[in-house]
Amino acid sequence: MTPRIFALIPHKNGAADDCAAELVSASKTIDPTASPVAIVTGFGLELDTVCTGLGNLFGEIWKIAKPELAYPNAEIVRDAILQVLPKNSILLMPHNHFGIDLSPGLSIKLNAAFVSDVVKIEALRENTLALVRQEFGGQLSTHVSCDASSGAVLNVRPGAFRPGEAAPLNGHVVDKSSEVTLRTAKRRFLKTIVADAGGVDISKEPILVSIGRGIQEPDNVAIAQALADAMGAVLSCSRPVVDAKWLEKSRQVGTSGKTVKPRVYLACGISGSFQHLAGIKGNPFLVAINRNPKAPIFQAADVGIVDDLLQFLPELTNRIRKTCAVAAGR
Repeated sequence: MTPRIFALIPHKNGAADDCAAELVSASKTIDPTASPVAIVTGFGLELDTVCTGLGNLFGEIWKIAKPELAYPNAEIVRDAILQVLPKNSILLMPHNHFGIDLSPGLSIKLNAAFVSDVVKIEALRENTLALVRQEFGGQLSTHVSCDASSGAVLNVRPGAFRPGEAAPLNGHVVDKSSEVTLRTAKRRFLKTIVADAGGVDISKEPILVSIGRGIQEPDNVAIAQALADAMGAVLSCSRPVVDAKWLEKSRQVGTSGKTVKPRVYLACGISGSFQHLAGIKGNPFLVAINRNPKAPIFQAADVGIVDDLLQFLPELTNRIRKTCAVAAGR
């Protein structure tokens, strides 16, 4: 008997995270005939809005609404899921900070297998899942055989599974709140501190040229800036660039920086850790430029270019300028 597949969907401000569609695609690689069930926790009117919106992706949405779940505390969410999830189920969730906090303890309580940072899944065969996950900050891909006979908890890397083109569903919401009784948590939410937006709000820009440690030194940032200017784009970066103080924090993309939804994203010298990719939403046209052909960023890219960044970017900038000059009749 094929286990039931569930997807835990994060949300914010009344909108489900973009990973919802990706988790549907991931479930289809496990079982092409699967109809995954979404699980959404929280409280208030925003939760109802999220559940209704997910009806386009999921045939069934389980809602767990409790005041204690208003802020996503992994300790409390774990307790709630344990009370509603059927035995031997496969549960998918994004590989982000919350998923990393929640999943290991949940898999132990469920007596289920746990695999993190999953970037590829093969179809379930005889209760065995063949998976590819990444280790050492994405520098190594590991092939894993997972016994799912007692269920499995899988943390799926954001951006690793492209959303499908299936027709919108008319899913129905099942309120599971009455089945859940929550104990007092040992930790509690205090407040959210929002970082200063800075002079540029990269979260609203349609085109981003983003640089990582592959830019090598601060003097080379001007090379990427010239490309951004030629494209009418804005310069952004990964965390190592901010840590080195080559660009300000407000330009950082990722879980510890800004979440962006551009139409076009150029990743220049960025390895592609899950922390960085988790900050890129909306499935932009992603171009990756990196000297390392095995860089994880290429798995999420629409176009991958293996080249020396410091030679390729000036050439690309010149070509764009010439093209724009011809188009302008100069």
